[in-house]
Amino acid sequence: MSFIKDFKAFATKGNVVDLAVAVIIGAAFTAIVSSLVTDIITPLILAPVLDKLGLKDIAELKWGAVTYGKFLAAVINFLVIAFVIFLMVRAISKLQKKQEEAAPPAPSSTDQLLAEIRDELRKK
Repeated sequence: MSFIKDFKAFATKGNVVDLAVAVIIGAAFTAIVSSLVTDIITPLILAPVLDKLGLKDIAELKWGAVTYGKFLAAVINFLVIAFVIFLMVRAISKLQKKQEEAAPPAPSSTDQLLAEIRDELRKK
């Protein structure tokens, strides 16, 4: 029974649940970014290049016998995801920095002890 108890303790830890939520959100975010690249960026930005080459889809890009269009689309997906995550992390860092600056530092243990002594002396 200790194996089951250990697994239950592991599975219910906050870090594991947070990781599971992050993976699910990441998968959904990847689908959104893939759609952004496939449905918006490729037609708007790459359409003139594809038209010049006589192609309808980025996946048809070839250099000799090597098809590299899907790889190029994956690189674009990665760059967009990395950029968006960078912006999110940067925004979160700024918010955390503002919160740290706004919160006054807690009094030291010596200051707390002196305040308690002062309060006791005032009571007498």
